[in-house]
Amino acid sequence: MTILLSTLNARFTHTSLGLRYLYANMKQYQAQTDIVEFTIQQNVADILEQIINKQPQIIGFAVYIWNILETTRLIKEIKALRPEIIIIIGGPEVSFEYEQTEIYKLSDYLISGWGDISFYELCHNILNKKPILNKAINGIQPNLDQITMPYDYYTDEDIKNRIIYIEASRGCPFKCEFCLSSLDKTAWSFPLDAFLHEMDKLYQRGLRQFKFVDRTFNLKKEFTSRILNFFLDKIAAFPEEALFLHFELVPDYLSDELKALILKFPHGSLQFEIGIQTLHTPTQTLISRKTDLRKAKENISWLSTHSTVHLHVDLIAGLPAETLTDFAKGFNELWSWQPQEIQLGILKRLKGTPIIRHTEAFGYKYSLDPPYTVLENNDMSFDTLNKMKRVAKYWDLIANSGRFRTILPLFLADDPFDKIWHFSEWLHKRTGQTHSIALDRLFAFMFTYLTEERNESITTVQQAMQEDFMRIGTHGWPKFLGEQPIQWKQRFQNKPKSGQQPKRQQQHN
Repeated sequence: MTILLSTLNARFTHTSLGLRYLYANMKQYQAQTDIVEFTIQQNVADILEQIINKQPQIIGFAVYIWNILETTRLIKEIKALRPEIIIIIGGPEVSFEYEQTEIYKLSDYLISGWGDISFYELCHNILNKKPILNKAINGIQPNLDQITMPYDYYTDEDIKNRIIYIEASRGCPFKCEFCLSSLDKTAWSFPLDAFLHEMDKLYQRGLRQFKFVDRTFNLKKEFTSRILNFFLDKIAAFPEEALFLHFELVPDYLSDELKALILKFPHGSLQFEIGIQTLHTPTQTLISRKTDLRKAKENISWLSTHSTVHLHVDLIAGLPAETLTDFAKGFNELWSWQPQEIQLGILKRLKGTPIIRHTEAFGYKYSLDPPYTVLENNDMSFDTLNKMKRVAKYWDLIANSGRFRTILPLFLADDPFDKIWHFSEWLHKRTGQTHSIALDRLFAFMFTYLTEERNESITTVQQAMQEDFMRIGTHGWPKFLGEQPIQWKQRFQNKPKSGQQPKRQQQHN
């Protein structure tokens, strides 16, 4: 291969949509171009061997916040071994504030921003020995109808075993200062007929999980309606085929027409990711976020109580002017809207984002290493944010996992944030861990905490946790849950086969 396209994904199940866009638009060089994906868990020496064996002249690396350290080490080794190989880097992590970074100094060229067309043009100039004036190149942003779509270049193995990412539109019209999309001027849509033709081909090839990465999928009602109707037609034509769709929604844009379409989808087929981020109005103003919280509450509550959509809603801790008390109040309010999952995140100072303007006024201190997480600010101390990180981990294990669905109302009664905060303190003192806690140990800790620390009724806790344990279907019955129910063995033996839903959604359902 003359040209190699590569990246290090966070895990094997992830696929790189960006590399496939580059490959799809390589024109006459496509036959001598190859895609090779790795993961950040792999040994650098093993990756180096595979790359060198392909004998590329040019390598294009997609660089993200999760792989910049590993990619930097890899490029350093490539340049030590084969300095003649031309290295081109691109991606969000090297599109801003790159001048003093080691990876930029090691590389031959950098493309900032959109690379769909610019990567091809740079390779063309290199291979034809044309003069290239600048090491850093601003990517050309073409009209979306000028970009060849990448979906044919997901392999059958990808479709069978990995997450397939879909993009019906790019950009975002909103200006939330913690997000790189705030730098976009607007949102642009791909030509819809051509896009739906590509979706039909993926469906015919067997794809049943479509993960859309659009930042504002429901912003244009007619556009959204056509896509939803496309998948409803597939469900009607093939009712025996389970289908799972993931979309990111703007929470205060949900028309009656879209609600009517959502209600037509069968149970377990839709997941919406919704970024609330903060319910503290002064913070919203400071970060240029204009979510109508009244409408957001109305829409999320409606989705929770009237539809079968699985809701994944985001909150961010560490935003300016939001204290722990403010955050707790917002968390409790959001939980009352009844989403299945609340994803607790800690603010990150992504390169290029306008959030940096608040650094001095609010006393921000960020980690210098990716993902550049806030260490402290005037409103949340270092100790508070460290504890918040643990709360986020334990919340994910307990609430978001779907494993403790029956016991959760008792566990979180009256003041959910206070309950998970104190459980986090209690559990961390006993384990010193926030991950790799085996399921049987987690059940035991929950039982001990509720019955001994909270003095809840042993019988009440046993009954609820028995139901949770039977639903998860783990081998071995814990003695602390009392006598093994008759249904246990039957339920385990007759456990239905999972459909197209991801495991977490299956556990919630």
